[in-house]
Amino acid sequence: MSMISPINTQRRHILCLAAAAPFALSSAKTAHAVPTSETAAMTNPVLACNGAPALKPLPFDPAKLNGLSERLIRSHWENNYGGSVKALAVTKKHLTEAMAAPDTPPYLYNQLKREHLLRTGSVVLHEYYFDNLGGSNQADAGSRKTLADAFGSFDAWETEFRRMGLGLGGGSGWVVLGFNTHTGLLENYWMADHAHGPIATQPILVMDMYEHSYQMDYGAAAAKYVDAFFQNIQWEAVARRLEAHRVTA
Repeated sequence: MSMISPINTQRRHILCLAAAAPFALSSAKTAHAVPTSETAAMTNPVLACNGAPALKPLPFDPAKLNGLSERLIRSHWENNYGGSVKALAVTKKHLTEAMAAPDTPPYLYNQLKREHLLRTGSVVLHEYYFDNLGGSNQADAGSRKTLADAFGSFDAWETEFRRMGLGLGGGSGWVVLGFNTHTGLLENYWMADHAHGPIATQPILVMDMYEHSYQMDYGAAAAKYVDAFFQNIQWEAVARRLEAHRVTA
């Protein structure tokens, strides 16, 4: 495989100024306030990059997913993704303060940087995850061909992706179909957490396998969640990501 045109992964700054962390703590509830109409729910604008972090609104109506309840999706969006947005804001604020203090021990500063890494990974992966939900289980012809070229067949790709998800059931982690800009390969990657992922890899399809992504609906039945995830893949988003990399066999 080769990549003709790499995507600019910095499509948005989630946090512009660390000093805006207090705003983040209050804005999360506002961003998640249950709207009185379906239209309002899906069209809340993202705040401009004006020093204030913001939750990215869901790009779909959470009441209309197949097999994933609105209650689950809203809790996931507000408490898990939203919690990471707030935590990232607080972490950046403390990093700014720690840098300004000449007596900050390096080991304490690095603890903050570790949290920075974890929270950034959580925010980014959750945004990819929600952005690739809200569709159907019908992959477009172009995506099917690209995956077939990379894995031998579309079914071979899906079988591996599902198997990896089942292997993470009951624990934590992510399954990521990603395009590696260094190797030029489109591959499925196993990730145990938000901090450790394959270098130089752009996410194409992301499945959250932390228990918070399914426990409310399915308890420990991770396989049922994986089935539901596939029923709701937004293949248009997958196709856009593939096109952004112009992945070819």
